[in-house]
Amino acid sequence: MQIIEYEEKYLEDVKDLLVELEEYILTIDKDHLDQLHPEYRDKMAILDLEEVKNNNGKCFIAVENNKAVAVIMGIVGTYDEYDYLDYKCPKRGKITELIVSKNVRSSGLGQQLMKKMEDYFKSIGCEYVVIDVFAYNDLAINFYNKQGYHTRGLADIKRL
Repeated sequence: MQIIEYEEKYLEDVKDLLVELEEYILTIDKDHLDQLHPEYRDKMAILDLEEVKNNNGKCFIAVENNKAVAVIMGIVGTYDEYDYLDYKCPKRGKITELIVSKNVRSSGLGQQLMKKMEDYFKSIGCEYVVIDVFAYNDLAINFYNKQGYHTRGLADIKRL
C-alpha cells in the first residue's frame, strides 16, 4: 500500500469512493435529507478537487494494486471578517473528505491519511484542523475522537 498525492489517472477510483461514502450516508440518515443525485458520481469529485486546488489544499490517496482505495482531501480554511470580529482564528486546515473503502477499513489507512494531511497543514503554518462530521456517522465520530479531535459546535435541525 502506498500513499501518494492525487494523480488524475485515479479520478474514476475517487469518484467510486465518493459514491461509496454517499451510499453509506443514505443508510444512516435518520432525517432522510441526503440523496445520491444522478449527477453525483460525475460531478462531486470534480467539485471537491477544484475546491482543493483553489484553497491551497491537498488530496492524498492510498493506492493498492494500481487502484485508489482511500482518499483524503483538505483545504486551508478561509478567514473572513466575521472570523476576525468574532474570535481568534489562526490559520486552520479543513478536512473536506476522508473515505476508506469498506474493503480495507481497520487497516490503519485512515490514520495514515490523517497524519499525512495534518503534516501538510502543519508545514504551511496551520494551527489546527477542522472536520465536519455527519451527526449520525458514529463510526467516523469514534474514529476522529481516537485521533484526538473533539466536537466544538453543533448544528440542530427540525423538520417543518
